[in-house]
Amino acid sequence: MTFAVFLPLVAAICSGILAFVVAVRARRSLADWALAAGLAVLAGECSCTSLSAHAVVFGQIMHWQEGKLAALSLLPGFWLLFSLSYARGNARAFVLRWRIVLVATFALPIVAVLLFRNDLIGSLDVSGAGPVLRLGLAGFGLHFLLLVSSVLILMNLERTFRASVGTIRWRIKFMLLGVGLLFIARAYTSSQALLFRSVQLPLDSVDAAALLVAVVLAVRSLFRTGTFSPDVYPSQSVIQGSLTVLLAGIYLLVVGVFAKVASYFGGDASFALKAFVVLLALVMLAILLQSDRVRLHLGRFVSRNFQRPLYDYRTVWRTFVEGTASHVEQAELCRSFAKLMTDVFQTLSVGIWLVDDRKETMVLAGSTFAPGAAHQVLALGKANTADAVVHFKAHPEPLNLEQSRTSWGEAFREMQPAQFPNGGDRVCVPIVARGEVVGIITLGDRVAGAAFSLQDFDMLTCVSDHAAASLLNVQLSKRLLQAKELEAFQTMAAFFVHDMKNAASTLNLMLQNLPVHFNDPAFREDALRGVSKTVAHMNHLIGRLSLLRHELKINPVTTDLNEVINAATLGLESGPDLKVTKELAPLPAFSFDRDQVAKVVTNLMLNSREAISGPGEIRISTRRENGSAVITVSDTGSGMSAAYLERSLFRPFQTTKKSGLGIGMFQSKMIVEAHGGRVTVVSEPGKGTTFDVYLPMK
Repeated sequence: MTFAVFLPLVAAICSGILAFVVAVRARRSLADWALAAGLAVLAGECSCTSLSAHAVVFGQIMHWQEGKLAALSLLPGFWLLFSLSYARGNARAFVLRWRIVLVATFALPIVAVLLFRNDLIGSLDVSGAGPVLRLGLAGFGLHFLLLVSSVLILMNLERTFRASVGTIRWRIKFMLLGVGLLFIARAYTSSQALLFRSVQLPLDSVDAAALLVAVVLAVRSLFRTGTFSPDVYPSQSVIQGSLTVLLAGIYLLVVGVFAKVASYFGGDASFALKAFVVLLALVMLAILLQSDRVRLHLGRFVSRNFQRPLYDYRTVWRTFVEGTASHVEQAELCRSFAKLMTDVFQTLSVGIWLVDDRKETMVLAGSTFAPGAAHQVLALGKANTADAVVHFKAHPEPLNLEQSRTSWGEAFREMQPAQFPNGGDRVCVPIVARGEVVGIITLGDRVAGAAFSLQDFDMLTCVSDHAAASLLNVQLSKRLLQAKELEAFQTMAAFFVHDMKNAASTLNLMLQNLPVHFNDPAFREDALRGVSKTVAHMNHLIGRLSLLRHELKINPVTTDLNEVINAATLGLESGPDLKVTKELAPLPAFSFDRDQVAKVVTNLMLNSREAISGPGEIRISTRRENGSAVITVSDTGSGMSAAYLERSLFRPFQTTKKSGLGIGMFQSKMIVEAHGGRVTVVSEPGKGTTFDVYLPMK
């Protein structure tokens, strides 16, 4: 068995096995199915390549080469779909945006093969030094589509790589390298086929070797992460300054010019090899330009040997200002800071920990090592938070966490474990605003394990100060926005109440005059029913909106909370296929406004009922926790998305109900906070919602 037969055969077997593994053990996302299908197509193509190399009759060679081109027709669609969905939390948006291109990459090659199968390979040319299979028009078009698709696939892989950061980039790097190498080789072989308009049999080994290496790298990625696709969220805007487009343009220009020059001077037998060397040189240049390790060592070499500072403070300051100025949400700001610090300090693991509103614990607000950290419960304990704040208030300078023997230092090391055994020491720096420690920045897993120098610590302190100022601006902007929203809400409520009062007065007048037509039974029945219902509804809206026109005042009295809950839920516990369970623990009487708290319970109960469309259950319970009475209302309803919870739940006029006004939860939050309490919520689409209301037992 020759090498030309053996290599494609091994590549086909390995690709087929990996396709089977992906289909069986992966999480069955769109990217996984596209990957499995793409690998299966490549396995079929390499099988045809191996059989073609084994054949000795030109008729058989042509037959298997036509089979290979038929398999190639399925390649662009599946792999473009993979590049759009792999490791992307917002894959659906990209697939919808690229749907026309996707349909074209699936349909055009398949139509070309089905309708013009006899024109894939045009003829056998025996006029030269050896027999050559000339591409037909359909075969030429197929290679052109494959070349264009290869560039698009590489562009999408580059977009995913750029959007990833820290340990997420480390997790997906080998998969991106493998698929990228595969389609760099495809771009090369397709460009050669287009230049010479013939089947380049010697180059089949290049495709097979690239596939074999890609399979090895994909397996390495699987063993490194335990999953094929952790989620990143690249921007949907057009990628600016794409390295893929630049290198592809340079390569095709250089190769095209070289081909014309070579043909003008009578040809060049080694032209394909030279073109391959050009491609490899460009790829190596791109890898060096993207290498964090190369940039780190280059910067330190220039600083050490040319008496230049390690950091250009003006450039770093401008980078952070431009990268964070547009963020008005605290979570977005922290994630942006974490990403920028990863780029500046060449560390893969960066965490931004902020002291919560109650100043009891520190919560991970943004990181490069825990995707979706804004919705995860990663928090430091109350005692550790207090100790850390006391330490950094007295010593507001960066600290080496590996040398800290405190309990809070150990807690930080557990929360942010080292991903690499040679990633160097983990350090942290406090975020101090107006003399108060509002958070801590932790860094670890540095590229090449480089130690943090005095210049690094000095820059860390500057970045920390900038983070403190940015966080203060976000807090002030949030307060201003809330004040503006409340002002607009109060103004609108005043007009709304005025109009509703006029309408209610009109309807009441009509009710008073209704006895004139009282002798008509049908008119009397319909009018009374409609008018009474309208008046009750409008008066209900007036009452709820009027409450918000003035500052909320509570009238606390010593009351039994369980008694208030039983009274508020009376009449709301019945319904078809609805089960209501109460678990009210014994609680001592304490001081609160029973009418206002009853409104909160009613709002939560009504929301739970409306969230359940079919059979379901609502559970109401009470308990005592850390000096507070806790009311828990949970349901098995439709649930809410994480984005709605974070941005809209407690804001006025934000609702998921078709006929809702978005007032209930806004009003409930105001009532609870007026008592000095708080409301927490846990929800997931399709899995229900749980509200916890904390009322201090004063």
